[in-house]
Amino acid sequence: MRKVVLSLLFLLVCLWPVFSQFDAQLSQYMFHNSAFNPAAVGEGDMIQITGQHRIQWVGMPNAGQTTIFSINSPLKIENSHHGIGFRFLNENVGLFTNQTAHLQYAYKKYIAGGVLSFGADIGFASVGFKGSKDSIPADDYHNQTDPLIPKTDVSGIGFDMNVGMFYSTTAYYAGLSYSHLNSPTVNWGDSYDFKLVGTLYFTGGYNWVLPDPKFVFKPSTLLKTDFSSLQLDATARLEYDNKYWGGLSYRIQDAVVFLAGINIAGGMSIGYSYDLPTSQIITVSSGSHEFVLGYNFEYIFQKRTSKFKSIRLL
Repeated sequence: MRKVVLSLLFLLVCLWPVFSQFDAQLSQYMFHNSAFNPAAVGEGDMIQITGQHRIQWVGMPNAGQTTIFSINSPLKIENSHHGIGFRFLNENVGLFTNQTAHLQYAYKKYIAGGVLSFGADIGFASVGFKGSKDSIPADDYHNQTDPLIPKTDVSGIGFDMNVGMFYSTTAYYAGLSYSHLNSPTVNWGDSYDFKLVGTLYFTGGYNWVLPDPKFVFKPSTLLKTDFSSLQLDATARLEYDNKYWGGLSYRIQDAVVFLAGINIAGGMSIGYSYDLPTSQIITVSSGSHEFVLGYNFEYIFQKRTSKFKSIRLL
């Protein structure tokens, strides 16, 4: 399995895909696998709370902003292991708005020295369009009366489902997931519909302990495709003493990403990334900023009392 993960990481880095925009863009994807793979909920022994906020293409009018929040926990029922969670997303891109909320579940099986998980999440997707703010130029090319463009604010909601699988050990992980499995269609009235297209995700990562064990090299990758185009992030991150980290990512035909972060006492971590565009977007935008805040803790049930115990205070 280790050789398979390393081979896939190498193969994906060698690909040269065409850039395209899919579901929410995340530069610090390695800290929030459950945001796009429901099988990743309940990884480890701790309850995980993660918040992520992205400010896309600063300086560009109506550029996007994305906020994702999730909470998940491992769950043991007799001799079986599970993961449960909740994920919420709020996104504004141009004249489009997108809110989703999902309940997440994963079944876990210990195999070959690691944990193999199969997961799904179910919920809703609410998509809107601010037609009242639309401004179509008056020229020979554009049609100001285009019947396919709403002239008023419209929104709709649809049932949404995602599935995934995830395998992890202390040294490496790999995951495969698919969003919008049921291809939901959001109805905007009698004249307009919006269909969510499914996206296939593959992610993988490896923890390589260097001769000085305080240094751990953590390469990772995230591939996304809707089968008409691809997007690939390849990341090299170095962690020191399980506390500080920094690194670089390259998103093919889009941006170079600088990452940094720190694990704070009490199970809390803070991360920041800056995307420097490598495409023509750099002529109108200074780049993108992203922040991630994580908190891991353990909830211990006892016969008479219950208490919280942080991983940093063990």
